[in-house]
Amino acid sequence: MEQPVDGAFSVTEDMVERYVKLNREMKAIEKELAKLKRHFNHYFDHTAGVKEKGELILGSFKLQRQVRRSERYVDEKTVERLEALNLTDCIQVVKRPDVEKIKAAISLGILPASELEGCKEEKVQTAIYVREV
Repeated sequence: MEQPVDGAFSVTEDMVERYVKLNREMKAIEKELAKLKRHFNHYFDHTAGVKEKGELILGSFKLQRQVRRSERYVDEKTVERLEALNLTDCIQVVKRPDVEKIKAAISLGILPASELEGCKEEKVQTAIYVREV
């Protein structure tokens, strides 16, 4: 368990107010960072080439643009081509539960829900929202 803020399990109006203030500042900072990144990318597009890495030294700072490239086969198009070439050994068949059909089978009484006990995972995420009242 995390250590409580200021050693107590309490929330004060000042804490919530600070949270709201910092959240607003964060959004403004993120907006400005995005604007600067766009500007830097335009600079490197012009000086180094579009989607090319680049570097600029200004005083004690080095500004770099790194480019990561990745490739992947387009599923549908590749499968069609491999099937046309009779290379079905190069195609994976992925078995996944069909959630809609499972729900339908349970609601129709074909599949008792108890048969799938222990087969579900639950993901839980928490979020903090603050609104002025």
